[in-house]
Amino acid sequence: MNTEHQRLLIVDFGSQVTQLIARRLREVDVYCEIHPFNAVDDAFLDRFAPRAVILSGGPASVLDADAPLPPMKVYELGVPVLGICYGQQAMMHQLGGTVEKGHHREFGRAFVTPTAAHTSDRIFRGLFDSGKEEVWMSHGDRVTELAPGFTVIGTSRHAPNAIVTDEERNFFAVQFHPEVHHTPNGRKILQNFVRLAGFTGDWTMAAYKDEAIARIRAQVGDGKVICGLSGGVDSSVAAVLLHEAIGEQLTCVFVDHGLMRAGEAQEVVTLFRDHYNIPLIHADEADLFLGELRGITDPEQKRKTIGRLFIDVFQKHSDAIGGAAFLAQGTLYPDVIESVSFSGGPSVTIKSHHNVGGLPEKMGLKLVEPLRELFKDEVRELGRELGLDARFIGRHPFPGPGLAIRCPGEVTPEKLEILRRADAVFIDQIREHDLYDEIWQAFVALLPVRTVGVMGDARTYDYACALRAVTSVDGMTADYYPFSHEFLGETATRIINEVEGINRVTYDITSKPPGTIEWE
Repeated sequence: MNTEHQRLLIVDFGSQVTQLIARRLREVDVYCEIHPFNAVDDAFLDRFAPRAVILSGGPASVLDADAPLPPMKVYELGVPVLGICYGQQAMMHQLGGTVEKGHHREFGRAFVTPTAAHTSDRIFRGLFDSGKEEVWMSHGDRVTELAPGFTVIGTSRHAPNAIVTDEERNFFAVQFHPEVHHTPNGRKILQNFVRLAGFTGDWTMAAYKDEAIARIRAQVGDGKVICGLSGGVDSSVAAVLLHEAIGEQLTCVFVDHGLMRAGEAQEVVTLFRDHYNIPLIHADEADLFLGELRGITDPEQKRKTIGRLFIDVFQKHSDAIGGAAFLAQGTLYPDVIESVSFSGGPSVTIKSHHNVGGLPEKMGLKLVEPLRELFKDEVRELGRELGLDARFIGRHPFPGPGLAIRCPGEVTPEKLEILRRADAVFIDQIREHDLYDEIWQAFVALLPVRTVGVMGDARTYDYACALRAVTSVDGMTADYYPFSHEFLGETATRIINEVEGINRVTYDITSKPPGTIEWE
């Protein structure tokens, strides 16, 4: 729990977009944390001492016998509270209003218009300039009777209590989702809320860097640390931050699992040994990883196998350097949110991350995760604060399990070599067309099917591949990049001509959600 900043608490009721609330607040320099409703009790509230509270959306109904609800103390703290969707219903239900089922369900775009009671310029300052606000609805139940003290100031066709406020207690509630980009002025609502709560915007990356260095030194003392270095932005920023904090107490272990892109292993080794002068062990473990992955086709089993082997390799090299007491990782906040239901919270686990979930007891190492509170774009900002090369900071994300999760089905050396070559062509095309910095992440997935083709006068029976390129702000949601047909045609021609083993190229136009960015 961060105690250095003014803190806002987000109580999570299981919405898949709860993390977007946090992102919007971080964008305006407000520090916040997401905690599940069943981890937030009176004692927690006393420790956390939030300056404001937001109650998230969620899939449940407050009318269910075991409905998730926040402790009543949330409303007794004397701080502003904002309820969003399910959070609005929970607030009304607990404070004496009425929520009913059986009304018209409302999903998607809607328009909220102000009522005659709309006189406040506080949380809704700058809204309704055109007489209505476009919002994003996603609810079945709705509030039919307000709790005492509340007034309706905004209504929509199917949500007569779309916006309600209790100005005296600084309680605000909306039936829609201001955190999603489909609510164009949603960020303004959140900005107004934190402004009236007295936040001064003290969450800056320069301050975070200094605090993180101090925390690392306090945690590590004079102990030795090994850092799992993948070569991606996250682990690299973590390594440079650690080196600035503890110097020669750090040894990086680069696990070359044979699942890297073309030339990447040597690039990483050269960068850290020669440029940053950070002690580095190059652990060439390709045979181990590829051997253990042989025959595995299930994506979760792949991730878990790779995670287990990472731990085994770290264990071996921590023993070799002697006396290591800590293992450092580049775990990010989205990794934690997406991997686990927070402390048994209500969110659905999407997929496992190899670097989340703690360490087996046999390692005897304590975990250091200096980026665990950060989103990806915040990590890049921290990298700039640390003086990392801009080209390196701007690299597209690369998953810890590497090409294994871009190769659906069994992973083999033959398929990996085809995938590396195709991926290199795709990225070269993107750079040639000066599109790299417009794209959040781009890669090729080698599909586990063969297709019939014709090259010259001969029949071919080779693999199909899928190109994937997305735009995103934080990796939590994403949309496909709108390449021109000319670009796609040119890229497909190059891949088929230059990469033996592929005779068909497709482009993945799935957004996140419903898909994920990676294929597995």
